[in-house]
Amino acid sequence: MSTEPRAALHAGRDGDLALPPEEARRATNEHYELPPEVFEAFLDERLKYSSGLYRTPDDTLEEAQTAKLRFVAERLGLRGGECLLDIGCGWGSLTLFMATEYDCEVTGITPSAPQAQFVRDRAARLGVASRVDIRVGSYSDLDVDGRYDATTMLGSIIHMPDRVAVLRKAYNSLRRQGRLYLSESSFRSAEVYQEFAQRPGTKHVTETIFGFADMVPFSHLIEATESAGFSLEALDDLTAHYHRTIEEWERRALANSDRIEAVAPGMAEPLVRYLRTANAGWGYTSKHYALTAAKTRLGPKVAP
Repeated sequence: MSTEPRAALHAGRDGDLALPPEEARRATNEHYELPPEVFEAFLDERLKYSSGLYRTPDDTLEEAQTAKLRFVAERLGLRGGECLLDIGCGWGSLTLFMATEYDCEVTGITPSAPQAQFVRDRAARLGVASRVDIRVGSYSDLDVDGRYDATTMLGSIIHMPDRVAVLRKAYNSLRRQGRLYLSESSFRSAEVYQEFAQRPGTKHVTETIFGFADMVPFSHLIEATESAGFSLEALDDLTAHYHRTIEEWERRALANSDRIEAVAPGMAEPLVRYLRTANAGWGYTSKHYALTAAKTRLGPKVAP
């Protein structure tokens, strides 16, 4: 992975430096186009690369990730058979879960061609290929038609330079009363953002590991969601759950460092350092929140 400074920078909405969308996509792909065997060495069996939800102290990582996927379905109000747009589908954990468990018709978006092929192959093995459509590219640039019942963005908006434009596009793709579920790691406050955004530990995560990741206070994401036209329905603090998730990822990465090195030489040490840096900040400099919002002016309907 290249750690050289990016040349073509421009000022983002918050006055910080951000990459143009296409360069951000290419930079981010340096991480997500690593061989899937790297992620199999430390993630759960679904390769879900975001926070789990631990219901009990004894939950395994696999149980926590399944609980999180069901939690997302609950927040979106899924009953079965809905049309879902998964922006930043990764290795397909949510896309395939909603297709298999809820019979959803799912469009998944990923900037990575290897990820897309991985998800398509797994969908075929699971017998849900007819319900799964994977598109490759930046969501900002893709022509994604339709009126979806729900949209998900789990840890993906951090890689998108123009948050408001992305959320407006998602808003326009939803039917009336359609819902958005967005989760993201963020700085704890605007003051912490100003103090820590340019520190070496932060840069290791946002530039060295991910190529491009614009982590901001979650209030910026709420503002962008409101600017896009959404009505906010719920806000969940999942910080403690992500802390425990990453503890398990680190344990597995250390135990399987030889496997990681075999397919991506030199990757094990920066990966473990990234996980430790991320976990050290929870509650101090960083948080992990999720919001649920709807395409409606009045918010949730009043019960009859």
